[in-house]
Order: sequence, then structure tokens, then C-alpha cells
Amino acid sequence: MRALTWHGKHNVQVDTVPDPQIVNPRDAIIKITATAICGSDLHLYDSMIPGMSNGDILGHEFMGIVEEVGPANTTLKPGDRVVVPFVIACGKCFFCDHKMPAACDNSNPAEKADASEVAYGYAMTGAFGYSHLTGGYAGGQAEYARVPYSDYGPIKIPDGVSDERVLFLSDIFPTGWMAAENAQIKPGDTVAIWGCGPVGLFAIKSAILMGAGRVIAIDHHPRRLELAKQNGAEVLNFHEVKVREALMEMTAGIGPDSCIDAVGMESHGFSPDNIIDAVKQETKILGTDRPHVLRETIMAVRKGGTVSVPGVYGGVADKWPIGAFMEKGLTLKTGQTHVQNYLPDLLQLILDNKIDTTDLISHRLPLEQAAEGYKNFKTNQNEWTKVVLLPH
Repeated sequence: MRALTWHGKHNVQVDTVPDPQIVNPRDAIIKITATAICGSDLHLYDSMIPGMSNGDILGHEFMGIVEEVGPANTTLKPGDRVVVPFVIACGKCFFCDHKMPAACDNSNPAEKADASEVAYGYAMTGAFGYSHLTGGYAGGQAEYARVPYSDYGPIKIPDGVSDERVLFLSDIFPTGWMAAENAQIKPGDTVAIWGCGPVGLFAIKSAILMGAGRVIAIDHHPRRLELAKQNGAEVLNFHEVKVREALMEMTAGIGPDSCIDAVGMESHGFSPDNIIDAVKQETKILGTDRPHVLRETIMAVRKGGTVSVPGVYGGVADKWPIGAFMEKGLTLKTGQTHVQNYLPDLLQLILDNKIDTTDLISHRLPLEQAAEGYKNFKTNQNEWTKVVLLPH
């Protein structure tokens, strides 16, 4: 089959690789009909996440048609059309039983788990196409994929619903929803969201559906800010204003009730702290992440407020404003998305036409042009807001 593979920093290419096979009784083989490039894929493209190997198959946002199932899988059958969550979870361990599938203890193979246990204290959960820290599983930017524990994760899609309407159930819609949920929004609250990329846009949509009175979106790309406005947000261009001061003025000196960092470890901008972070990040020793946005959310949120962090962080950073965090009495909520928990309700929102999941799609490309998609999604973020790849 054909699949997009990683070969080092800013070097991805479509190669011919072996077709996936059933390995475990609960597996399924999916013929992929649509897949997407995620903002967190760019962390791999930029070589910011350790544990990648030459030839790894990328991609964790995908859906398709079931081709084959293992003998223990009684949930799916060939011909079923499904969306696959990006996190791989067994459905039976302590964490899955406590509705935390993104903390599953069984999906990261024992021979792979040690590296993330050293880095993070405990082994990470398995994920598709996202380094050997998360199990080294082949991703979904390919013609076919093996889906472990497929009787627990994938959700069946009814006939007559286009791929594009439901594809983002694989990651960015649930991630934006959980970000808003973690922000502990009460009716009428003011929510500030940093980053109007795909996750930020879904956080905006989700916050409004959850009853936020005002959503203020922060970015610098004109098209992304326009998409935020079209989805009901007020907008701030961080190249034109001092963000914290602007938020104070917009909230009569109180500050937002909650702030969402939808940017993560590669913050942009020319603030002194971010420039220093960028230098440290290049060394891979003095620091690995650029947490300017996380610092800014902590400083900007009101006293007693909540900071929600869906943006990916992978290593270590310094100058974290722990004093402000403690003295202001803040709550911080973060983590990989418990996708499986949200799928039935979010699918129903789509079917009820309560949310538009397609307005952020800017480009549709055949899989063979995936390298071009990555390059432009990285370097031309104003126009390339979301890329959908079509393997067949």
C-alpha cells in the first residue's frame, strides 16, 4: 500500500509499504477513505517530539471502511463505516473503566512503554502515528491501517453523512470540546482562546455551545481570525495589541473567567521570553518547549479562574509563573483527549446540524501530495487552515 512516512526533520514522503495484517483478536483492518493533517503532526515534522524512526507511518485523524476483523471482535463487521479515535485504548483497564481512555494502561506495548515512563513518570497511552513514545503504531495517512482494540474505539457512521462532516471526530472536534469542558464554563462566562488553528476553532464552537457569553480569540493570521469571527468570537491580533492589557480592558479589569491554550509547545511571536525559549529549544538541552502562551494565559485569567491546555507539550520548560498560579488561586486542566467518551454525543450534534465541522477545511489533496500539504500547513498557515488527504 501507499503511506506517508517520516524520514527526519521536514522530510516526509509517500512510500510503498507492506499492507497491515490482523495481529491480535480484537484488531480490525480499515480501508481509509479520508485522513487529515493535524497541527500536532507538525511537532513531528519539526522533530520536536522524540522517539521517531525512519520510515514511521504518520497520521492520527482518519476514518474509513472495515475490511477485516479479528476473531474476538463482535462489534464491527466488514463494510461498516467508522471514524477511529486517535488514542488507542483497551476499554478494560483501571483508567478505561474510570472513563479515562487517553490514560489506558494496556495500549502502549511493554517494549515501547519504558521510554515514556522515564520521561513522564508513567507510560503514555498508545496513539496512531505519533512516535514510539506512544507505541510506535503505524498511522492513518495511508491507504489502510490496523486498528487495535477496534471493538472499543471506532464509532459507526450512518449512511448519507459525508466523510468531511464526521472525520474530525477522530481528534480535533473532541479535543476542542474537552478543552472547553476543562475550562469549566458557566453560562455567560468570558472565555479567551489562544490559537485559531483547528483545535482553537473547535474550542470556540464548543465554548459557545456550552453557553459562554463571550469568546475572545487570539491569533495573528487574518484568515484564521476571520474564521473565529464567523464562529461568534471577538478577535485580537497579538501583533497589534498587548494581549493581557487588551483582555483587561475588554473585561472591565476583571479578566477572562477561563483561558484556553490551543497553541502548545511551539508558540510564535517576538516577545523576549519566546525568543529565549526558541534559542533553548534549538539546543534540546536547555529546554524543549516554547510555553509563551501558557505563561500568558496564567497571567491573563482572572483570579480564581481556570486555564485549560489542549495544546501539546512534550518536554520541559522554565520561567513558569508558579507564583501567579498559586496566588491567584487558579485551576489548570489538561491532558490528551478522552475521545471515546465524547463520540456518541458529538456525532449527534453533527447529525442534528448544531455544528459546522467543515468550514475550516481549506485544501483537499490526494495522498500522493501529502508532503506538499505538510510543507504548506507549516509555512503558509494563513491560507492552509486544514488539509484533508484522500488515499483512494
